Amino acid sequence: MKYTVLHRTTYEYESPVLHGRHVIRQRPRPLPFQTVASSVLRVDPRPVWSRQATDYFGNLVDYIEVIEPHDRLEVDTVSVVTVGRRPVDEGLPLFRQTWEAARDRIAADTQLFDAREMCLDSPLVKRQEALVAFAKDSFEPGRGLLEAVVAFNRMMHEEFTYDPHVTDVATPIDVVLKERRGVCQDFAHVAVGALRSLGLAARYVSGYLETQPPPGKPRLVGADASHAWASVLVPDYGWVSFDPTNGVLPGERHVVAAWGRDFSDVSPLRGVVLGGGRHTLAVGVDVAPEKPAIVAQGQVQSLARGWEST
Repeated sequence: MKYTVLHRTTYEYESPVLHGRHVIRQRPRPLPFQTVASSVLRVDPRPVWSRQATDYFGNLVDYIEVIEPHDRLEVDTVSVVTVGRRPVDEGLPLFRQTWEAARDRIAADTQLFDAREMCLDSPLVKRQEALVAFAKDSFEPGRGLLEAVVAFNRMMHEEFTYDPHVTDVATPIDVVLKERRGVCQDFAHVAVGALRSLGLAARYVSGYLETQPPPGKPRLVGADASHAWASVLVPDYGWVSFDPTNGVLPGERHVVAAWGRDFSDVSPLRGVVLGGGRHTLAVGVDVAPEKPAIVAQGQVQSLARGWEST
């Protein structure tokens, strides 16, 4: 599937910001199953300085500095990306190793040493016995790793309710686990925490998801949101993603932007400003399949006043 992805972040400040430095992770990652044809960043007001790099996890990062006084900051990324089928889509029945065997391999095999950091606590995800108890019905003794993950993914989808009004970025995992409500970020954190509590390597993945409107309703540009899911390490194979919000294994409708230990490693936009006072934040995402002209002719041209970096 080919998509044009528009990610717009807007800050409105109650008083002028005199100086701001920001870190942006909104560009999709080039991957074996994901080709990025183009990615354009536009910022208003225009940065005085910018740099592109990759971070510790290999994510694409833009660093910018804005010194023009402003009471509004708008950051837009427009990317054209093609997403293919992941190898695991057709190979799931081939995975037979038990989850205990995978756990023990990760702990003992020096060739998997780099993955062990994904078994540890991170700023927003702490291992705990409550998560082990939550996952135990899916991770029965002797069960295949992928079979257990698929069952766990399905169970989370059935038991948790998507509700954007009950949590925020600082809501602890134990609260989400108790309430069984939240957003995709919360569900991904719970999933990652549960697998790590079992001794497995799990990472947090951010990106975008193509969504379809109800029958007879038009697509609303900008009505979508960024998405999050989780990945588990399968020794001798690699990382396999699963999406507990939707109860599926990500495929051609999931666009990968970044991954890390948790959301704190992959925040789409964060920074430090001088001035500004209180602020409001608005985020709009549109994932348009096979129709780049919809965004390119409409949204992109409207951003022409801003600074552009390809």
